[in-house]
Amino acid sequence: MKAVAPGTVIFHRHKGYGVITHVNLMTGWISARFGNEQRALDLNLSSDEVQHADGEPILFRRAPPDRMPHARLMAVVRELHKAGYQKLYLYSWPKPSGLHWRWHLFTGPRNWMQRTWREGWYGSGAEYNNNPVMGWGDSPGATTDELIHALAKFDPQGLAQALGRDEDHTAWFEDVCGLLLPGYMYSLNMERPAGGGLVEAPPVPVVPVRAGLQPYAGPGIGWPPGWAGLWTGTHVMPARKLSFSGEAELG
Repeated sequence: MKAVAPGTVIFHRHKGYGVITHVNLMTGWISARFGNEQRALDLNLSSDEVQHADGEPILFRRAPPDRMPHARLMAVVRELHKAGYQKLYLYSWPKPSGLHWRWHLFTGPRNWMQRTWREGWYGSGAEYNNNPVMGWGDSPGATTDELIHALAKFDPQGLAQALGRDEDHTAWFEDVCGLLLPGYMYSLNMERPAGGGLVEAPPVPVVPVRAGLQPYAGPGIGWPPGWAGLWTGTHVMPARKLSFSGEAELG
């Protein structure tokens, strides 16, 4: 299926050829300009009979595109692990609204809570929903191999930090990809049970990446290696010490 994104040339039976200026992969609404018209026209991909420039129909309702990038990112990480870049990790978690999921690729030490941030290695499904690119100079709909080459060209120094072995995480990630791809993603969001505290190992949330997919019904997924206990410790502010000057000081 061809990509649907800003800049895509389309054909409409009443307006002729035009160019998409805005797309929402969550709702299927686009804005497009046709000919010399100054104003963009709003169209619905499910009902307005919009086609690609070569005449291929855009069947948004029957074959919706991925509205989140996480499954594509999982495929990228999987292939890079096979190439020896095993110190590469994908962390994903929901935005407060719950409508979209953030993602963060990081390299080097496997420290989920103190992971390093590197510009261009993180993003949001909300941004992808309107312009389905990762931000590495990649094109919408790029293959896994094309995404890897785009990332390597975008930040070779950052990718070099992923070289090395992390066999237990790589084995976990391979098992997860085998269960979930291409239609589902994992979210490392540990929900707090209603009326209770965090538990040690609740089920890992699994989310479909496109509309029309049934809720995940496969085997449960364990948490990544090194994850156990990260959220169950008690976090207490340091006690204040008494000072001879009569003011309290933080310890």
